[in-house]
Amino acid sequence: MDLSIITVNTNDREKIIDQIFSVIAGADGLSFEQIISDNGSIDGSVEQIKNQFPNIRVVGNGKNIGFAAANNAALSLSSGEFILFLNPDMRVKSGSLKKLVDWLKVRSDVGIASCKLEDSAGSVQTQALPRRFPTLFDQTMILLKIPHLFPWVLNRYLYYRFDPNKEQTVDSVRGSFLLTRRQILATLGWAFDPRYFIWFEDVDLCKEVKRLGWRIVYTPIISCVDYVGQTFRSIPLFRKQVWMTKSMLIYFQKWHPWYVWVWIGLLRPFVLLFAWMFDRSR
Repeated sequence: MDLSIITVNTNDREKIIDQIFSVIAGADGLSFEQIISDNGSIDGSVEQIKNQFPNIRVVGNGKNIGFAAANNAALSLSSGEFILFLNPDMRVKSGSLKKLVDWLKVRSDVGIASCKLEDSAGSVQTQALPRRFPTLFDQTMILLKIPHLFPWVLNRYLYYRFDPNKEQTVDSVRGSFLLTRRQILATLGWAFDPRYFIWFEDVDLCKEVKRLGWRIVYTPIISCVDYVGQTFRSIPLFRKQVWMTKSMLIYFQKWHPWYVWVWIGLLRPFVLLFAWMFDRSR
């Protein structure tokens, strides 16, 4: 089989049905499968998927086990030579997946590929562009909300003046649309490091793939509609900050010495207190 598409669903009925239809059109010309890993949805999305798409395999996790674990559960059932991790709030364009898979097949040094991510009007999603690997400086700025006042402090991290129309090697791409090779994940033993619940697992995978000697490439040969952050809109800030800061700490503990990550650990309680106060004020 050419391609396995893995999607994590957590009460995403509003978006996932349209995503599945787009995948069918996008994978035309490929032998493919789509596996939905469901994190305890109660919105009827699972029942609708099973009724409308009986060929799609649904993995029922029973509860929200996180993004990394849910993808890992689906990976164990997949059989494609290439694996695409695709969020439920994405829209794949007709024929685009075959074009990208064919592109990757003839580039033996590329381990991960992602494409141009756009909004529904066709403009580039600046929030979804590639990023450099995190450093203590830029993540501290994010924790302290400094970029709200001085956006330039993240220029290096966010690839300031990144050209979305140019194919280029980058540090990391978003896990919302991430195409990779089965042989890489077989080497690692997982799709995403299971220590992460959500956030940083995609950056961590890119770091691992680069460590193994592969390139991570952004290519605009295809584009995909990305409704950034739809799944998280209803989640309180405090819960999101708990997940994000914990994953940030895990990432720095994994890739940096203790005298670097200790600063993230010291800042984390203050960030969570602020988020709790913000939620209370609303």
